[in-house]
Amino acid sequence: MGRNKLARFRQNEENSNVIQEGKAIFDTIKGNWRKEQFHNDHPLVVELACGRGEFTVGLGRQFPEQNFVGVDIKGSRIWKGSTIAIAEKIENVAFLRTQIEKLDRFFDKEEISELWITFPDPFPRDGDEKRRLTSPRFLELYRPLIQKAGLIHFKTDNTGLFDYTLALWQEMEEVEVLVHTHDFYASEWKEDHFGIQTRYEKMFADKGEKIKYLKARFK
Repeated sequence: MGRNKLARFRQNEENSNVIQEGKAIFDTIKGNWRKEQFHNDHPLVVELACGRGEFTVGLGRQFPEQNFVGVDIKGSRIWKGSTIAIAEKIENVAFLRTQIEKLDRFFDKEEISELWITFPDPFPRDGDEKRRLTSPRFLELYRPLIQKAGLIHFKTDNTGLFDYTLALWQEMEEVEVLVHTHDFYASEWKEDHFGIQTRYEKMFADKGEKIKYLKARFK
């Protein structure tokens, strides 16, 4: 393991906006995000597969009246967003280091007001369907955690994953697809990204790859 990665892991241990194993709050945060982490009653928005946390931090900058939590298992990635948020004194942003499969260990029933799934691994092989963050398995995980009528946003550069997700969600009785587009930045919904583009997203957009977007909610 490189020195930079080790240094980042040590910094995560010190950063108060990183919730991870080994910290006392890691075992008590479920149902207590507003009380223990943010110390307010603002709505809680969660980004899954947040990577470097660029989108989570960007949302935090623009919407101080909401709380934002980025979730990712890679500590060296969330270190970036964590340190930026601390440097800029963005106190409504935090990061949870865990596997997304364990989300219900850290969020209580209807604790999440809105959910973002941004550029997840597409897992293109048929045998890997259950690992896709938009699959029925994960929807069943999210459903009790999201407030009634809470929005789910999904963005991807991967056409196969998007088409799979759109077809699946349109067929599911418990899901209502509100909007969808295969060319987000040419669509009438382009403002839904609030002017925030991650490095990863820009890289694919610069190559001419269309960004796909879907917004839905549980009925």
